[in-house]
Amino acid sequence: MSTLVLVRHAQATPFEKITDQLSKLGEEQSTLLGEYWRARGVAFDEVYSGSFLRHVRTAELAGFSGFESNDAFNEYSADRILRALPDFAPPSDNRHLQGMLDRAMPQWIAGTLQAPGLESFGEFRGRVTGALRRILEADRPSRRVAVFTSAGPIGVAVQTALKAPEGMAIEINWRIRNCSLTEFVFTRGRVSLDSFNATPHLSEVTFR
Repeated sequence: MSTLVLVRHAQATPFEKITDQLSKLGEEQSTLLGEYWRARGVAFDEVYSGSFLRHVRTAELAGFSGFESNDAFNEYSADRILRALPDFAPPSDNRHLQGMLDRAMPQWIAGTLQAPGLESFGEFRGRVTGALRRILEADRPSRRVAVFTSAGPIGVAVQTALKAPEGMAIEINWRIRNCSLTEFVFTRGRVSLDSFNATPHLSEVTFR
């Protein structure tokens, strides 16, 4: 039996000029995660991350180096999805952003929201499940694997493991905390959700 731990990146800076970076709190969250694992003797045989700076930096501050970066673990482009709305206006705060996403995402999932260069929901889900499948089906028994990624891919992984309707991937992704841990146990023929959205290393919980 092997274990896969999906780590959502620590808090980033979604409303600043540069969004793909960790906030000061995000850096602290990442460091606390590494300290938590080391104090408990938790080690990994394989470590992967998405290619966004917030993924890579979370992994680095948690104490990892030399891990494999793979853009298949990157988030969907919320900016492109929102800009496909006819009445798009740059979101000014969390509440405004969530309201726009609540309108846009069902259309994106249904395939009715389209724009040049916009990755479809099916394409997004396909690249994430493909990358996860390559890890799960590798011929290496009794492994412990960590992947530093975003809420969207974690939502897809949970939805897939639970065999829930595909649209539930996005509903799940709204609740995933920064720097949280979602664990699966797996063999080559089976994967099961073991824990979801845990933050035992954090005293302050954030979502964006």
